Amino acid sequence: MDDVRLAPMTETQYRAYREYADESYARSIAETGMVWEDAVQQSAKTFAELLPDGLATPGHHLWQAYDGDDEIGVLWLRIKPGSAGSHAFGFDFLVREDVRRRGYGRAIMAAAEQKCRELGVVSIGLHVFGHNPGARSLYEQMGFAITGYNMRKKL
Repeated sequence: MDDVRLAPMTETQYRAYREYADESYARSIAETGMVWEDAVQQSAKTFAELLPDGLATPGHHLWQAYDGDDEIGVLWLRIKPGSAGSHAFGFDFLVREDVRRRGYGRAIMAAAEQKCRELGVVSIGLHVFGHNPGARSLYEQMGFAITGYNMRKKL
């Protein structure tokens, strides 16, 4: 696992990622209480707005994470310049399901931090769904601080 590295995503990898991510994100939205059909529409709308030009969308960086030659995950960051330096927002830190719980999430996050330092980024933000305590725990262990809460009450 010491060999985890990031490489720019290819068009073929991007198409496969988007197919997976569209459904995965819709499932996460639905778990917050949204009707499935609405969640699917919201997911499609979000991706269309965030990545209108796919891999060529300015400011967005999508990498494939590798352990040796094995594809183990995905990293998607948007980097925006700011007056005090560039800031990154992580839209996806994905570890392939069959290799989870082996330290790859932590390794991808460390690689993301290194990549951000190389690009002059001074902070990284992200969103984690409330129904994903494992991810929240990992991010907190990696030094991320909670900056707000979204809450909902079902009636």
